[in-house]
This record gives sequence, C-alpha cells and structure tokens, in this order.
Amino acid sequence: MRGLLKKGWDMAVRHKYVVVLLFLYRLLWGFFLYRFVDSVVTPILARYPAAHPNSDAAHLFLVEAQFRLLKTDMVNETLWLLGGLLLMRMALTPLINAGVFYSFYHATEDEGTRVLSGMKRVWKPVTLLYWLENGLALLPAAWLLPLARDRFYSEPSLTSWFQGLLPYALAWLAFGFLLHLVFQFMQFGAASREGIFKGLGLALGRALPLLGITFILLGVGLAVSATAWAVSMLWSGFLAVMLHQAFYFVRSLLTLWTSASQYQVWCGTER
Repeated sequence: MRGLLKKGWDMAVRHKYVVVLLFLYRLLWGFFLYRFVDSVVTPILARYPAAHPNSDAAHLFLVEAQFRLLKTDMVNETLWLLGGLLLMRMALTPLINAGVFYSFYHATEDEGTRVLSGMKRVWKPVTLLYWLENGLALLPAAWLLPLARDRFYSEPSLTSWFQGLLPYALAWLAFGFLLHLVFQFMQFGAASREGIFKGLGLALGRALPLLGITFILLGVGLAVSATAWAVSMLWSGFLAVMLHQAFYFVRSLLTLWTSASQYQVWCGTER
C-alpha cells in the first residue's frame, strides 16, 4: 500500500498544474452554483414577515410562495437553468478525466504531461462511460423516491421516516461508491486504449488493494475536512476565508492523488 501511495503521490506532483485546474474548476463551479441558489432563494425570503410575525402573516407568506411555485413559470426557469449548469458539469468533468487519465498512462515518457492530448484523443469513450456511470447511479432513484413519498404519508413522524429510509440511503451510497470504482478502472482502460473490459476485469481482480487505497485516502480527506471545520469554528474573518480556499486546494490535490494511486493499482505489474 505504501509503495502505491508513494507512486501515486509522485504522479500527482508531476501533474501539479492539474491541481490548479481542478481548484479553479471547483471554485468557479461553487461560485456559480452559489449565485444561482442566491438568485432563487433570496427574493423569496425577502418577502418573509419581519422579526416577530403573527400566524396570519406567516400563513400568507406560505400561500404566496405556493402560488409562485404552482401558478407561475418560476419553477420552469429555475429547472432549466439548473439543468444547464449540470449539463455543463457533465460535459467538463469527463473531459478533464480523459486528459488526466491519458496523461497518467504516458507519465513514464520524457515528454512531460499530456493532458491536452488526452482531451482530444480519448474524450469520447471516457465521456460515454462517465454518463453511463451517472445514469446507473441514479437508477435506484426510480424505486427509492416513490418509496420515500409513500412512507412520508404513512409514517407517524419525520424521525421514523428518516430512520426507515436510512438503510436504503446507505445501500444506495455504497452502490454508487462501488460503481464509481469500477467505472474508474474502465475509464483507465479507455484512456489507455487497452480496452474497457480489461479495466473491468482488473477492478474485480484487484478489488482489495483498490478499496484499501481508496479508504486510506478517503480517511485522509475526512481528517483534513474535520481540521478545516474545527479551524473555521475557532477563527473568523479574512484568515478563515483564506483557510477555506486553501482547503479546496488541498481537496483538489487529494482528488488527484487518489486517482493517481488508483491508477497505480490498475497498472499493477502490467507496465
């Protein structure tokens, strides 16, 4: 494990400018998503009654909110805009993955990184696999959402409703996690042009080291997140903002390190 982590770290450091790219990508995505939510929520909350509203004022606010949701086209505009943002992310993320994974495969060559070449050459299969992964990950929602709706009306309290759905939510989370690891290896195979079925076979054959590497770096990420949360609780002001942005940079580095270490598991003794 230590050797795989070391090789993954060396490969991540070699692609250090990709860390900057991931950081900027996440920063811009977070900014535009925040502005989108702010543009929708703030106008609604601005009409909420003042500090100590009576029951009639609060009821009137809810009636007005319901009217705006059901009788105007505000929901349609919001959904279209949200769909556009998600579609943009669904297009950019696999493009970056294609470049990074292709560059991983050619990292032993003395030509530097080849991220841009990978974006041009292998974006199609990687994008297809990425979309297929997300489609399969969302598939259980077709059964879970109606189940959640039915139980919402049948359970006596929200607590029992949450408790009843928790096992299903955890199972869905585990399914998505394992699915991501399998498709990660398939994307490695597509980016290296050695075949997605080879990647599938390697994911199944090397499941234990793959899970071990992933859980180790996931633990590191959780520790970093807990540290950042604790620091933000103790400090405030400009320093807290700087630490918050640094945390996103560290997250980007951990993401690249995780992918690079998983790629080392994929390589094994092959190369």
